[in-house]
Amino acid sequence: MAPPSDPPRPRRSGWAILPVLLPIVVLIVAAVSVGSWLQLTERQAVDAVHTVGSSAADRVDVDAVVQRVDATANELVLRVWVTPRGALGEAQGAAPVADLSLQTSGATLGDLEFTAHERLATRDVQVALTGGSVSDYPFDTYETDIGFRAQMGGKQVPVRLLFSNTETLFSISAKPTPSRQEAVVALGLTRSGSLLVFAVFMMVVMWALAASVLLGAWYLTTRTEGLVWPALAWMAATLFALSAFRNTAPGTPPIGCVLDWSAFLWAETVIALCLITVVITGVRTSLHPHDTQPTPPPGAPSP
Repeated sequence: MAPPSDPPRPRRSGWAILPVLLPIVVLIVAAVSVGSWLQLTERQAVDAVHTVGSSAADRVDVDAVVQRVDATANELVLRVWVTPRGALGEAQGAAPVADLSLQTSGATLGDLEFTAHERLATRDVQVALTGGSVSDYPFDTYETDIGFRAQMGGKQVPVRLLFSNTETLFSISAKPTPSRQEAVVALGLTRSGSLLVFAVFMMVVMWALAASVLLGAWYLTTRTEGLVWPALAWMAATLFALSAFRNTAPGTPPIGCVLDWSAFLWAETVIALCLITVVITGVRTSLHPHDTQPTPPPGAPSP
């Protein structure tokens, strides 16, 4: 007689997984919404143009755009485009009517000279940064001043400065400084919001990986499992992968910054010590298997 077959399992209804899928969908929508809002906020900050200086008809317009910030060298690169307006320019502002000298602030390395009746071209100038250190990454902040004074034909002429920023790794605030014919603005530089979020996320991940390896090492050493090669390979891979993960930090921070002393160096230390402990314990267990067997209670039959 054939044994009775198992009854078919009842099929789950599609509505049964709805309580699980609904919170996941809500979390995804909320995360995308918050991310889109943060991205839009940063985009508006990057597209903002700060106008400082004179609004006279006969003036010199200076478009200054931050191209790159080198925190290690404590400087930023400013791309400058000069346009004389009104009676000061010819060919719709493409060339000055007389020799044009653009004097910059003390933090800017070098003044700009333009010859009369010659087409104006963009210039890149370096501006020194003060008040910060890259070792504070990702919480480092910097300050500087940029200013322009124009002289044409030996006479001072009004200047209007249009300042903007294209460096995505830094958020730059511009505060105008009152002046008559000069255009001066005080700048404050901080790391962008997306960079801060990513750097903090990296620190959390580093500590989470170190805690995972620590729990795995505790389990292997207390269970006297011996040399478990897959676990050792996972720990060693985590040790080296963490270094590669740290090098993906935006802005290439130097070794010894806040990111390292808050998470990376300690996580590497924990993982390395756990790996060494598991190896030593595993070798000892493999060489002396009888020493690691539990002692039977009194009165129990011997195996």
